[in-house]
Amino acid sequence: MTEAGPGKLSAVTLGFIGAGNMGRAIIRGLLAAGRVAAENVVFYDPDPRRQAELQNLGVRAAPDHAGVMPSQVVILAVKPQIIPPVLDSIREYARPGQLIISIAAGVTLKTLETALPQCRAIRVMPNTPTLVGAGMAALALGSRATQKDADLALEIFTAVGRAVVVEERLLDAVTGLSGSGPAYVAVFLEALTDGGVKMGLPRSLALLLATQTVIGAARLCLEGEIPPGHLKDLVTSPGGTTIAGLHVLEEGRFRGLIMSAIEAATLRARELGRE
Repeated sequence: MTEAGPGKLSAVTLGFIGAGNMGRAIIRGLLAAGRVAAENVVFYDPDPRRQAELQNLGVRAAPDHAGVMPSQVVILAVKPQIIPPVLDSIREYARPGQLIISIAAGVTLKTLETALPQCRAIRVMPNTPTLVGAGMAALALGSRATQKDADLALEIFTAVGRAVVVEERLLDAVTGLSGSGPAYVAVFLEALTDGGVKMGLPRSLALLLATQTVIGAARLCLEGEIPPGHLKDLVTSPGGTTIAGLHVLEEGRFRGLIMSAIEAATLRARELGRE
């Protein structure tokens, strides 16, 4: 697993088919990080509001899918159900050795490589925190993708968070954990807030306390390299308040429920991939 490219993206022309929330977030992140020049980015999206927003950043709007295809790297940032007609529309414009990166959930590398046999393909599973530059992306390389391709893709997605390379067979589990994970965290955050309100805290204060607590705990684990179990033990003193709360969570099978949720989401991702 790797997390950084060698800084060669600045010399590459980059095209986006689709400029929804994720596509726009990636473009904004790349520009903010200085990894690409605005004049090297082109996109196609039929929504006039998205066109205006991105053109204000200096990137160029193409009139159709074909207008994006001269780019050296093309990112397919569309919904999975849109992928078949998109692939049909760009097939004749694809060039040998062109890199195609798809963030459409469930669309396999085999599908991409069969539809575009001259191209190299990478499949990516990003998540929603990409919108605020704190995303987590997992990349799977197609059979024709090179190390240079991997480095370019890593450079793109580390502009909006962190990124790793995994085998494609792991992407369903990635979807179940980091793809769906922000929703689990949101439910936990809401529950923490409601708990504070129940015990008399104003909701705005409870939300601030809960949110910063989640952010701080996550940063301790990630940046402080403190394993979650160790962090739990650091907070938990004998006979104290934390162990009383943890006891209730254990009685409710809190950890088991989270594990079961990830399992259910992973299995559903596999089903969607087959569909």
